[in-house]
Amino acid sequence: MDLNLSRHELRFRDDVRAFLATALTSELAAVGRRATSVFTDPEYSLRWQAILNARGWAAPSWPREYGGPGWTEMQRHIFQAECARACAPNLAPMGLKMVGPCIMGFGTDAQKAHYLPRILSGEDYWCQGYSEPGSGSDLASLQLRAERDGDDYVLNGSKIWTTHAHHANRMFCLVRTRSDGRPQAGITFLLLDMASPGVRIDPIITLAGEHEVNQVFFDDVRVPTANRLGKEDDGWRVAKYLLEFERGGGMGPGLAVTLQGLRQNASLDGAPLADDPDFRRKLVEAEIRNTAISMTEQRVLSSQSTGGKPGPASSMLKAQGTEALQGIDHIGVDVAGIYAAVHQPQARAPGSNLSPVGPEQTLTAMARYLNNRAASIYGGSNEIQRDIIAKLVLGL
Repeated sequence: MDLNLSRHELRFRDDVRAFLATALTSELAAVGRRATSVFTDPEYSLRWQAILNARGWAAPSWPREYGGPGWTEMQRHIFQAECARACAPNLAPMGLKMVGPCIMGFGTDAQKAHYLPRILSGEDYWCQGYSEPGSGSDLASLQLRAERDGDDYVLNGSKIWTTHAHHANRMFCLVRTRSDGRPQAGITFLLLDMASPGVRIDPIITLAGEHEVNQVFFDDVRVPTANRLGKEDDGWRVAKYLLEFERGGGMGPGLAVTLQGLRQNASLDGAPLADDPDFRRKLVEAEIRNTAISMTEQRVLSSQSTGGKPGPASSMLKAQGTEALQGIDHIGVDVAGIYAAVHQPQARAPGSNLSPVGPEQTLTAMARYLNNRAASIYGGSNEIQRDIIAKLVLGL
């Protein structure tokens, strides 16, 4: 695996930098710097997505035939790294990175023609209906019932921890269509309209004081069978395919930028942390860990460039990446010091004219720390990821 950029890749990197320097507004960059999770308010993420889509760059992993740029794996990595360095806001991953590839892999021609352009444009904003009360990492135990009634499925039950359901107009959803036999064999993958009669969304406020997740209730919600992705009772296969993309790494560049900022902030105004041996050890250990993660991501990219899929390596990257993120958040709270305890969500809101209490770079430290406690749980808990690694990699 050659980590040196070719001349063509260096030119591409320079093109990306030039584009970001002119297209990424100061307001959008400020939103990116103050983000407290991987999700950005759609008012801003969709604005950035529209700018990228006009350039043909909204979906770096999509092939040209579906409206993507047809980039190589290394080009995607370069683009992601440069966006992280420029503090570009994250685009919502549910459509572009998750259900979009699944529609390409399992959708009918009609589904591809309808949904993929709407995902690129941002006209369809998606949420994920996977977890349920009592069915989180044990996803196969889900109980949201879908009864067949002519050309419709009728849904009854609920989903929980549904990120941005209050913003979404579409949901990709796992439902139970059969109860006998293995639980995985009775699951179906549906695409549904959030405006359907019988859908109710209740907010869940996180420890960080933010409305990001929800519980969604279904009361006799009708979904056309034409909105099924893949075959009935075969949704588990589609779900596993999607989870490879949800867990598939790409965290290294962003973590590196965060670590660089923490190192700089610890030295501002002669801060004593800069000279504290224990703090320096934590920072160096985090940098070493992120270097290892970045190298593993590069190996996965190299495999994908020859037609491979993320496979169980995505589980390793999900576990290592989210735990590294949580460790870096802890360092961020150390750097913020007493200012980390100040609850000031209004000051960190985009466009706010409130002056933060303390240095601006400490404004999001505690919110990031609290929000990302969930990182080792969502997408399949890290205990589950280690079970997958033990079975599929170690053969245990």
